[in-house]
Amino acid sequence: MKFSYNWLRELVPGLTMEVTELARQITMKTAECEGVHDPGAFPGASVSDVARAEGNEVDAIIEIDNKSLTNRPDLWGHLGMAREVAAIAGLSVADPVGELPAPAARAEKSDLSITIADPNLCARFSGQRVENVKVAPSPLWMQVRLNSLGVNPINNLVDVTNYILCELGQPMHAYDAELLGDTIIVRAAKKGEEILALNGEKYSLGEEDIVIADAHKPVGIAGIIGGNDTAIRGATKRIVLEAANFPAAQVRKSSARLKLRTDASMRFEKGQDPENTARALARAVELLKQISPGSQAAQPVDVYARRFPVPKIALDIDWAERKLGRKLSTEEVVNIFRALVFGAEQVDARKLVLTVPSWRATKDISIPEDLVEEIGRMVGYASITPQAPAVLAEPVPRNLEHEQQRAVREALKGQGFTEVSNYSFISDADAAMFGYDVGKLLQVANPIVAEQKYMRPSLLPGIRRNLLDNSRFFPDFRLFEIGHEYHQGKDSKPHERTHLIAAIFVREAGRDTSAAHVLEMKRVAQYLVPGFKIVPANGHSKMHPERSAHIEAGGQRVGSLCELHPALLENARGRAAILDLDLDALRALPAQSRKYEPLRRFPTSSFDLSIVAGEHELVVDLEGKLRRLGGDDLVSLQFLLIFPLPGGKKSVSFRLTVGAENRTLTADEVTRIRDRVVQGIKAAGYELRE
Repeated sequence: MKFSYNWLRELVPGLTMEVTELARQITMKTAECEGVHDPGAFPGASVSDVARAEGNEVDAIIEIDNKSLTNRPDLWGHLGMAREVAAIAGLSVADPVGELPAPAARAEKSDLSITIADPNLCARFSGQRVENVKVAPSPLWMQVRLNSLGVNPINNLVDVTNYILCELGQPMHAYDAELLGDTIIVRAAKKGEEILALNGEKYSLGEEDIVIADAHKPVGIAGIIGGNDTAIRGATKRIVLEAANFPAAQVRKSSARLKLRTDASMRFEKGQDPENTARALARAVELLKQISPGSQAAQPVDVYARRFPVPKIALDIDWAERKLGRKLSTEEVVNIFRALVFGAEQVDARKLVLTVPSWRATKDISIPEDLVEEIGRMVGYASITPQAPAVLAEPVPRNLEHEQQRAVREALKGQGFTEVSNYSFISDADAAMFGYDVGKLLQVANPIVAEQKYMRPSLLPGIRRNLLDNSRFFPDFRLFEIGHEYHQGKDSKPHERTHLIAAIFVREAGRDTSAAHVLEMKRVAQYLVPGFKIVPANGHSKMHPERSAHIEAGGQRVGSLCELHPALLENARGRAAILDLDLDALRALPAQSRKYEPLRRFPTSSFDLSIVAGEHELVVDLEGKLRRLGGDDLVSLQFLLIFPLPGGKKSVSFRLTVGAENRTLTADEVTRIRDRVVQGIKAAGYELRE
């Protein structure tokens, strides 16, 4: 955004601040200046001509970053910036707009009819007919000023509307009255309606667009661009001036959809002041009388369809001090807001009621915190001593759920697992594959993908997809996921449960090794849930029929351990052991006290036994027998492996470690313990494999 230094000095009489210092002050208190530069040469005019046009004053252009003006639509014109400059310099603004003429009364018959079909489409529309105009080049002073701001001069009638845009920030449009007729209607566009715009492009409109129309067709796209059919021509003698207020959101949407951004749309989409329309008309008529002598203006027609309340905000100065971190006197605060043209009413020694001016009420100033920002920028943030907030440091409450999940993650990563994350949705195909009753599944009201319309009742479908995807690249790997399962509660409300699912995958290599991986997963489960109990389970149809068990802890079921049914991994040509733990249930268990046990002072001895058992014999049953036979001499029992044997048999190998608390066992004592265990196993009907 460009601002003329000479123009600002005209609007702020007595301004003597050097232009670079002014740019610095604007940066510190209003908006970010990107630099000051020369306005450049004006094509077709000599340097002396330009100097005379500027009153022999050398001009300078202050360039301001548009992004820093986004929330300040009043600063998109020189008058708005002049108000800021006057407040900074302690001066007053010379308003270029004179006294406003009275609009035509409703009872009076006007030769211009303006209708707003819906107040939500246009808050205010002001129009005025001007007769006896003559199209000609603008005076050099106006052309030079517009050119220095990057606006191409066209002719005196169009240049006046652009001049008002740069001065007051109010977009305007001039119609050829002969081509327009006597009727203006602001309405929503009809679907498929088309308009040929001033840029020569034809646009197809929709019902979401707003148009300015005559009695038959659109003559302009509201807030964006005028139509070519009613454009000013060289022979134009009568014009209609328009200054209106359109809703910011709709102008922005139409501008984006039509891929058409103009100087007008950039201002309307920020939110314009409805009070500015009549002022813009009065200023335009005044300028026309100067540059087109003999022009005669009719009474303006002003339709104010939707008025906005005048915002009044209470401000506690003591509260503002605490927010700002700086002492403030009541007089200082009152002077700041009066300089910014706020109405200030003192209701108490330290309390004010401030009336926001209309040009700052366009979603800019609405809450007390906005007022604190105004005070802060005007007193200067450099005047505030940096100080850390005096906030008492309190320990953050423990989040047991996060602590548990963090511990589980670290444990599994240490065991060689990689974490994955899946969507919480499943499809009809997933539900059918795992035998879920879709009538009991929670259904998403507005699924992102039509197929993914159910909330997952288990993490298993997601981890299966991960197994299939990764099996194409890796022969062996370990994965885990921590996430929510979603179930229909008894109260018909959705219930979430946090689960861990872990998987160990191994590619088949001509022999069945999956049982060993199920037992490896059991070891992982022992690491996560010490002291758990394995309970044989009737496998789910999607689990291996002979390798499925429940995990119990604290007397309740907290998960499951199994092998995924090979049919589900047929394309992966491998087997997968699965561990599923209910983390919510585990967290609810009472804390287990641990008894300190000192390191053993005396060495132990170990021996291995391979027991021949039936192929359906449970390893846990064999472990129980060995523990009973080992008695107090047994220090630890470690499962080693299972080896299949012919005739429906298997060999299960264990390592038994024995020792004493107060001495080292002799070789004879170790032999007697081993013989006792062997005889007990044989007495139970088992054979030992040498």
